[in-house]
Amino acid sequence: MFAVAGGSGYVGSWLCRELERRKLPWIAIERQATADPTALADWLEKVRPSAVINAAGFTGKPNVDACELQKAECLAGNCVLPGTFRMACTAVGIPWGHVSSGCIYSGRRPDGDGFRETDPPNFSFRQDNCSFYSGCKALGEEVLHGADACYVWRPRMPFEWTNSPRNYLAKLLHYPKLLDAENSLTYLPEFAAACIDCFEKKLPFGIYNLTNPGAITTRKVVEWMKGRGVSDKAFEFFADESEFLALAAKTPRSNCVLDSSKAVFAGLKLSPVEDAIQECLERWQS
Repeated sequence: MFAVAGGSGYVGSWLCRELERRKLPWIAIERQATADPTALADWLEKVRPSAVINAAGFTGKPNVDACELQKAECLAGNCVLPGTFRMACTAVGIPWGHVSSGCIYSGRRPDGDGFRETDPPNFSFRQDNCSFYSGCKALGEEVLHGADACYVWRPRMPFEWTNSPRNYLAKLLHYPKLLDAENSLTYLPEFAAACIDCFEKKLPFGIYNLTNPGAITTRKVVEWMKGRGVSDKAFEFFADESEFLALAAKTPRSNCVLDSSKAVFAGLKLSPVEDAIQECLERWQS
């Protein structure tokens, strides 16, 4: 049986859906059980799950700008909580997985490739160039450095075919003006399957970039949206990132490309990002 924290959230709900699709039993971890490592360890001892998934965290609503105003909540959800899970799962001896984020990077590696799991974050508090959200997610990974029996999964700008306010594709439809940027993205059904496969395939513990291979620009995505009839909107774009930050954002955003070859070589199914987006647009539910 799996124990899941954050199963009612956008990403967590897809993880729970995947568990149900595979007919794998799971139980929600009560919020009060995560108050501190001792409380969580006691809860785990009582329930004795075979594995734990932490999909809880704080992203802010409607976007990461909210984290600039709710810093205590952001720190608690993205830095303290991973440490709570580490201590409790280690004490009880249960393998677990943590949903992190690829938003701890900016751009590409100096050699032009996507960032690998071994690359240190370059969009974090240590560089003093990031949003509070990204800084906390990077710090949360530092808290987990060297953790036993732990998977760290990095999604990036998750998307699927429903008109959810958390869906990257839906966000593009609703923003009045867009920033054209190149990014790695994560197709949520494949992300969820890859996370569960880590346990079922008994893959080596550690960090996995779970983004769909390749990268894509904002302009290309909205061009496909119009071509597929998902939208007839005349999309407008900011002249550059400086204009975007001046007019539409409180904090810098992560735009980056990750290398997911480690996950692919391990046997995790991640379709090329172009194929995944086209599949979503074919299945789009307004």
